Amino acid sequence: MATIVIIPKQGQSVESCIITEINKNTGDEVKAGDILFTYETDKASFEEVSPADGVVLKLFFNEGDEVPVLENMMVIGETGEDISELVKKNEVVNPLSEDVNQIAESSTGNIIPVNQNKETEAEYLSLNISPRARNLISREAVELKNITGSGPNGRIIEKDVLEYLSNRPKMTPLAKRLAADEGKQPVPDGTGLAGANRAADLVSSEHIDTANDFYDRKISNMRKIIAKAMHKSLQNSAQLTHHLSADARRILELRKQVKEAYDSSTLKANITLNDMVCFAVIKALKKFPEVNTHFLDDIKRYFNKVHLGLAVDTDRGLMVPVVRNADDLSITDLSNRFKEVAVACRNGNVNPDILSSEAGTFTVSNLGNYGVEMFTPVINLPQSAILGVNTIIPRPKDLGDGVYAFVPHIGLSLTYDHRSLDGGEATRFLKQIAIEIENLELIY
Repeated sequence: MATIVIIPKQGQSVESCIITEINKNTGDEVKAGDILFTYETDKASFEEVSPADGVVLKLFFNEGDEVPVLENMMVIGETGEDISELVKKNEVVNPLSEDVNQIAESSTGNIIPVNQNKETEAEYLSLNISPRARNLISREAVELKNITGSGPNGRIIEKDVLEYLSNRPKMTPLAKRLAADEGKQPVPDGTGLAGANRAADLVSSEHIDTANDFYDRKISNMRKIIAKAMHKSLQNSAQLTHHLSADARRILELRKQVKEAYDSSTLKANITLNDMVCFAVIKALKKFPEVNTHFLDDIKRYFNKVHLGLAVDTDRGLMVPVVRNADDLSITDLSNRFKEVAVACRNGNVNPDILSSEAGTFTVSNLGNYGVEMFTPVINLPQSAILGVNTIIPRPKDLGDGVYAFVPHIGLSLTYDHRSLDGGEATRFLKQIAIEIENLELIY
């Protein structure tokens, strides 16, 4: 019996995904567990495996297509098996699974745009457009008002359409269909692969000013998730931020030693200043168990291990992957794990399980590379606190005997939930981080 493979729903907020690669095409034999295709959401990339042995009898979508979740992707069965009813049912339930490049034909055999009805067909066919241009206009969902004809008597020819398309933002096939059906327009930078416009990126024509002063665009699913989490965090907690700086001479000297060792291949990890700060944070958390907690309304959950979250800036938005049991790692292993999860986030193939705020016990967000001198990070609830790491700047310091000098200091900003921590406890913890930074010892 034939088996239908659907597009899974990865999380409650995911509405569609992009098919990035098809590993098994129509006619290919598959075994249970074989990778059938890969797809990308706003959060990560995933692989779909075959649930059964058989042959791929039908593919409903192609690489690069934007597909709503829970739609049928392919049919697996035995060679020669009749699946006409399945295909017919899929076309009725899912009209978007039709070939998006399909060109509708009028009763006279002329090609017309897919969004044209019978009443407007005669008007459309009367326009001065070459057949090849009509074909291309229909296939690419182009609005005629955007095309200026260069042929005889202002006739629109294929070259005119191609010239317009060369400057139009890229669109996924689903976006093209929506643009044709609803008259919507793409925006300059889409959220799909290589900046292509997804269906959610399209905007109504009336929202695009003739002078191109502005345009409106729906936010991505990932931005919705971030926005909801940030709003919830500020709305449902009592957040307060303390700022303090630590003498950075020690970690700057360690960084110099590490770089020399790494360049000479005697050290296998290029340990960064951020790695050192996180290593110091872990040491401080072990001394202040009140901070390594989750605040759950009438319960406070204490963790025996440190599961450290690290904010990572990506093209899709801010992600916070968690390195579990970070307190068991050496500085070298910690550095390597941070690099691994950061690359996974930027490539879009990070494990969703480590992106949950519940997966971490404490988070570090570093804006020092951007020159930020002070900021107020927002807590990843239900965590009790988050540390913001700022840039290094010179500050005057008493060196003794009335001698003052400018010494490099690294800024630290601790935001904590006042429901979970008192100000004194938070201040002592922040001071402990500074002490650990100023007295850091590294064993590679």
